[in-house]
Amino acid sequence: MITPPCPVADRWFQVIQVTDELSVSIEPYVHPFLRANIWHLRGSRRDLVVDAGLGVHSLRQELPQLFEHDPALVVTHAHLDHLGGAHEFDRCYAHPAEALHAPAPGTLRGGRLADLLGLRAAYAAEFPELMVDAAPGPEFDPDSYELRPPKRWLPLGDGDVVDLGDRRLTVLHLPGHSPGSIALFEPETGALFSGDVVYDLQEGEELLDAINGAHVADYVDSLNRLADLPVTVVYPGHGEPFGRPRLLELIHAYVASRSSTSR
Repeated sequence: MITPPCPVADRWFQVIQVTDELSVSIEPYVHPFLRANIWHLRGSRRDLVVDAGLGVHSLRQELPQLFEHDPALVVTHAHLDHLGGAHEFDRCYAHPAEALHAPAPGTLRGGRLADLLGLRAAYAAEFPELMVDAAPGPEFDPDSYELRPPKRWLPLGDGDVVDLGDRRLTVLHLPGHSPGSIALFEPETGALFSGDVVYDLQEGEELLDAINGAHVADYVDSLNRLADLPVTVVYPGHGEPFGRPRLLELIHAYVASRSSTSR
């Protein structure tokens, strides 16, 4: 079990309403490195859920609204903080280059996590012993944590469309952070659900390309592709939404820093 005095959370998830149709759920007791966004976009025929969090606590138990309107769960990539709760959905969608059927081992122990992700040299000193600072319940055992494969998953490829009835989002295959990383772009509004392809950065941070499965040259190509799209707002896999000026700033900074060594 989790070591006292780590508190038991009254609620594990925090839900933030972004627009009338869009909300985001986060896990505030999870270390920021693994605190991923779970986006919920309501459609007239079905809903879209983008990513499924860490899987420490049941989405269906605490966020039943995610399951009420025939949701299409799209997993942007198979890292533990995006795949964790996918097994609770009847089906999910992802790029076939992501091994959802046999997910990589997961852990909530900081040192072990850095090892599993190939990040030990850069990140081990920054990770706490435990990547959560509360428990979802009194019987929680962090060492029992594991990634579970989805019940059923269906492939999404570049150019496929996720149809919600009144909204249609195009799948973009954008490798670099992982081989099968995808984003969802809504041409009518310019909205981009970017997963971990791009997210806002704090001072001293960089987009994560020193991780198992990452490929710098692919990352440069993917970001250059995004720069050419009429994106107006980015709903990222981590952190706050941001607009086109910040998107282009992030892209240009990354491409400039990596282009000389990416080939």
